[in-house]
Amino acid sequence: MTKLTTWGVRAVGIAALGAAAGLTKAARGIPRAMGGTPQGDLAARVAASPHFRDGKFHNEEMTWLPGTRSMGESLAKFVTPDAARTPKGAVPLVTEVPEPANEGLHLTWYGHSNVLIEIDGGTVLIDPVWSDRVSPSQQVGPKRLHPNPIALADLPPIDAVIISHDHYDHLDMDTIRELAKTTEAQFLVPLGVGAHLMAWGVPADRIEDLDWDEDAKVGDLKFTATQAQHFSGRGFSRDGTQWASWVIAGPEHKVFYSGDGGYFVGFGLIGQRHGPFDVALVQVGAYDDGWPTIHMTPEQGVETVVDVQADLLVPVHWATFNLASHPWAEPIERLLTAAEKSEVSVAVPRPGQRIEVSAPPALDPWWRALT
Repeated sequence: MTKLTTWGVRAVGIAALGAAAGLTKAARGIPRAMGGTPQGDLAARVAASPHFRDGKFHNEEMTWLPGTRSMGESLAKFVTPDAARTPKGAVPLVTEVPEPANEGLHLTWYGHSNVLIEIDGGTVLIDPVWSDRVSPSQQVGPKRLHPNPIALADLPPIDAVIISHDHYDHLDMDTIRELAKTTEAQFLVPLGVGAHLMAWGVPADRIEDLDWDEDAKVGDLKFTATQAQHFSGRGFSRDGTQWASWVIAGPEHKVFYSGDGGYFVGFGLIGQRHGPFDVALVQVGAYDDGWPTIHMTPEQGVETVVDVQADLLVPVHWATFNLASHPWAEPIERLLTAAEKSEVSVAVPRPGQRIEVSAPPALDPWWRALT
């Protein structure tokens, strides 16, 4: 064997060892990140749910929309590099931390679906994700397109944390564990999701698992889990835990959060039973022709606001992670066009910008410089 060939064999061997080490590092912690499975009383509650049958949760009154291309075609398009799916520069953040609001209704959007709600003296955190990647491994998977505007430690005291479902871009293990250690917040989750939190060390008495149309109180705030049209799962099995939209009601104000999901008739029923709302936080990004039933389009997001009878729309689930093949800022441009036609008021804050819902800021198209 020549010296050159010998070095070639060694190089291949070194590369293989490096790849193996990389895979080992990426796999570290994945089993724990996947969470837990409902046991005991929680498993019995899951099995007794009217929405659980044949070993899984189901959507009710599902609006089925056939895709115009297959899931495989959509995924192939997603993995094809496209510069339009990322911002062309640094996303402008608001990093100042304001004094807590003791009255009224204020929202601070940190990116994706992560929102701080200050409502009638209470403080609620929705789908908090502070990790760099939305994945069971922090070595691989969708990575942030912008930093979180503030550190987790800089949050005001939190009364309640709401989770919409157990997908990685909404339920982040490291963030949940830190919040459990550094706050006294109560965790309100769809039925069965509490098993993940308990697997990560959150005390059972700080977790409220709610099925659709069940509610719980934290201080003066009432939380109701309402229907959504989506799915769940952190591993290879699906739909073992519930997914939900949420109603957050204080003595004077009311907020609707859509969670993730396709557009369906249930939004009209939510409006009839729980509306009107001061504001609706609605998923508008990560839609695709391959999965029209599980993520609504921006136009359907506007329809949702009309259905639930909300005075203001604040779009979420966009800008922070690249989770679909549409251009980065397309959701907001489509949303604004549809909102103008339907005469729906919209506020699009920068990540980290706090807005007062009763006096929302004038539209500032900050994203256009980045497209």
